[in-house]
Amino acid sequence: MPHTVLLAEDDRAIRNALARALTLEGYEVTAVADGAAALEQAAATTPDVLVLDVMMPGVDGLEVCRELRARGDRTPILMLTALVETADRIAGLDAGADDYVPKPFEVDEVFARLRALLRRAGKEPVTTPAPRPADTAQDPRTLAAAGLRMDPSARRVWRGEREIELTRTEFDLLELLLRHAGVVLDHTTIYDRIWGYDFGPGSKNLAVYVGYLRRKLDEPGAPQLIHTVRGVGYVLREG
Repeated sequence: MPHTVLLAEDDRAIRNALARALTLEGYEVTAVADGAAALEQAAATTPDVLVLDVMMPGVDGLEVCRELRARGDRTPILMLTALVETADRIAGLDAGADDYVPKPFEVDEVFARLRALLRRAGKEPVTTPAPRPADTAQDPRTLAAAGLRMDPSARRVWRGEREIELTRTEFDLLELLLRHAGVVLDHTTIYDRIWGYDFGPGSKNLAVYVGYLRRKLDEPGAPQLIHTVRGVGYVLREG
């Protein structure tokens, strides 16, 4: 069965061109022109993934994200945005989006990001995950390192006794770092494992998500957990 995409874009030319490209790529596409229609369609059709423009009249893409997440809808969301400032991208991700593509975009990048979102949602075959270190926790379902404890099946994580709420992408990134605690993971490896695509040295996507995780994980007076290895990548370790 083809994957279903709900596309909300108020620019008719972009909407029609992207809907046509997605259809040719093998997706089943429902295209709407505003956020209100997107919310109605999302409730009626339960798509596999949503592609939302940020700037739409009336109900914009950010409001759609917030409303869907408030409903408990965890459908992956890819945002299309002409806003290029980091603060604008952060607003979209904080609203509940899983990823974003800045305008103007290459359609192949949209395809790559959709494939990655679908893989992470369990809607496409995924590669076999790295084996869990045998000594990370007594419970085989749980990962533990650097004062963190994670239950991947329940998608829950704690630092000490404090449970930490993470978005889908934040959780996936932290799980990758936890499974390789003490090992420096390079940018290319992380992009490939989390997004399914290496966006090149100019991309700030990874740095943005590491920043999110640090703000949620770090505690006053406690050691930082995610360390930058300049020119290489990131490592999870305590101190």
